[in-house]
Amino acid sequence: MKSDTNPWGRWYEVGDRVFVRRNRTLDVNAGLILGDERCLVVDTRGSEREGQELRRAIRSITPLPHLVALTHSHFDHCYGTSVFADAQPDCEIWAHERCYADLAGSGVRQRAEISTWLRESGEEVLADEVDAVRLTLPNHTMTADVTLDLGGRSVVLHHPGRGHTDHDLVVEVPDADVTFLGDLAEQGAPPSFDHAFPLEWPDTMTRLMERVGRVVVPGHGHPVDVGFLVRQRTELAEVANLARKLPPHLDDAELEWHANRLAVGGAAGFIALKRAQEHLAELVSSGSRAGRLS
Repeated sequence: MKSDTNPWGRWYEVGDRVFVRRNRTLDVNAGLILGDERCLVVDTRGSEREGQELRRAIRSITPLPHLVALTHSHFDHCYGTSVFADAQPDCEIWAHERCYADLAGSGVRQRAEISTWLRESGEEVLADEVDAVRLTLPNHTMTADVTLDLGGRSVVLHHPGRGHTDHDLVVEVPDADVTFLGDLAEQGAPPSFDHAFPLEWPDTMTRLMERVGRVVVPGHGHPVDVGFLVRQRTELAEVANLARKLPPHLDDAELEWHANRLAVGGAAGFIALKRAQEHLAELVSSGSRAGRLS
């Protein structure tokens, strides 16, 4: 796959009856796992049109009834979900319970923010599609591991800890040695820190590396292996270590200076350090409150 000059919009079998479809828009991946009786769709893309495109592609491979697993609440991974719910009214839609809470509590506001961001980026067509999305909430949630029976094959849904979001869901296919990580890992672009937990992400990656399969499917880009995760974990740890060493309340210019020296890059590093500052301030505040209450 790495040598393919046109990787977009095609299925790649990365393990026995486990497929990845890499999409040109934001280089986002969708997954398909086949059992004997059901199939599991991993993420549904970023609009109802894209969801319909994905479902047609799935039907080119299998007529099996489907379940859906959402790796997290960001639009490019879950705004096509209504297509699968409409096509199959009894469709199980799985996510972490905080993914449900995020979509239920702030989904409308987030949809408007994403539409504005897309228009500012010149993506008018996709912005119109996002405006029209019917937000579809998960109807099955988890915190501890859940095993799904697809018929002759078991798939495990796992939450390794906070990282890219506070509700990242990992999909493990043990008998095929494949793991879908969502945006806990990205290939071809820096990690996205906008809603991340930079101080905790390295430890989350360490726990993941103990259980991922031979093939690891990131949320964006080519499938990778555990060696890639080791390298990304090192970059994330550099961010966390620097954030802990910096004095509090640095202004943006000073943060930018430090961010430009990070391996993740200046733009991603700046967001990461800002997020880390917020979390460190919260820890100090909660510690002060605990002291006053004791």
